[in-house]
Amino acid sequence: MKPIISIIMGSTSDLPVMEKAAKFLDEMEIPFEINALSAHRTPAEVETFAREAEGRGIKAIIAGAGMAAALPGVIAANTTVPVIGVPIKGMLDGLDALLSIVQMPPGIPVATVGVNGALNAGILAAQFVAAANPEVSARLAAYKERLKDKIVKANQDLAEVKYNFKCN
Repeated sequence: MKPIISIIMGSTSDLPVMEKAAKFLDEMEIPFEINALSAHRTPAEVETFAREAEGRGIKAIIAGAGMAAALPGVIAANTTVPVIGVPIKGMLDGLDALLSIVQMPPGIPVATVGVNGALNAGILAAQFVAAANPEVSARLAAYKERLKDKIVKANQDLAEVKYNFKCN
């Protein structure tokens, strides 16, 4: 089995956030890899990874980073594979990382999800894959249908909650 999605984080301390993407890709049966690379501590390795990603069959890269959050942009600068940035909450409640990832220069796009939004990054990466893979597309459709079911169930549960002036 060869990975088609790559999950990269600046440090293994980011794993509690980034594993949400890994668990989702696992549920969707999409082969992925997960590694720690630092734009500041291992810049040569990051550049090599990014330059070789497409040739290895990687279809999307999910890159999580906090604080200065350079990792997604450095990867995007060195590949044509779509990069999804996940700002990791750290300093300033993650606003510093969010702004660092969102504000890329022209020609270096990074799709960006919300702070600690690795699950949405996993879903977006799966949607990229689903565009050319009917099996993944079907699994995604079933996942989204289950999301609707959760809200239907929540409303059923709310109907049982009683208040003196509640009208529904």
